[in-house]
Amino acid sequence: MDSTNPLSLQIKENIETIQEQIAAAAKRGGRDAGDVKLITVSKKKSVEVLRAAVQAGITLFGENYPEETVGKMDILKQEYPDLTWHMIGHLQSRKARLVAERFDMMHSLDSVRLAGKLGIALVECGRYLPVLLEMNVSGEESKGGWAAWDEKHWELLVPEIEQVLAVNALIVKGLMAMPPLSADAEKTRPYFCRLRKLQEWLGKRFSQTEWGELSMGTSMDFEVAIEEGATFVRIGTAILGARAY
Repeated sequence: MDSTNPLSLQIKENIETIQEQIAAAAKRGGRDAGDVKLITVSKKKSVEVLRAAVQAGITLFGENYPEETVGKMDILKQEYPDLTWHMIGHLQSRKARLVAERFDMMHSLDSVRLAGKLGIALVECGRYLPVLLEMNVSGEESKGGWAAWDEKHWELLVPEIEQVLAVNALIVKGLMAMPPLSADAEKTRPYFCRLRKLQEWLGKRFSQTEWGELSMGTSMDFEVAIEEGATFVRIGTAILGARAY
């Protein structure tokens, strides 16, 4: 770490605090903290901020905007060739090739059409891509993902999930969700529980697929998410500070 960079020092302190909170939440949930992977959400953050983050020990970043991210990748790869980049935001199908070519994982696969576009691009560039299926567990119109808020209708998801699983270049690893924003983290618990139950249901329905990953929880509610089974938590503000738009 660059001990002379005040931003790196602040980020390092933030990470240490988050890691302590992750460990405590995992303990409360009867889990191993090592099973929880921390994604630093870096959308709208400059290369200078990301460089400070890397100097503080961060190697895994979550981004929402492919073109913006590729620009950062191209600059940082000269100094730091081993960084990992996850796509965590909604992706327009016309931008599928950028993700297929450059990202290491996608958390927000939300349609059969996008799966097909990614599959074609991945075959053309000779890659495989681990993905998580995004589920709408709240019923909010503003949220993406498959309609999964009513457990009685989960069987209706099966035909489309079968089509996604048939795309050989995609490696389905689990599920992702974005619950409603709330200042009270406890209010998000039912949505995390629902995603975990859906994970278990799909594990029985599609037993040949690995459903072990759950991407859920942000700066506001990641501790509750970990208690309910999150294996990825996506934290931006609590590590890098508020975003400037």
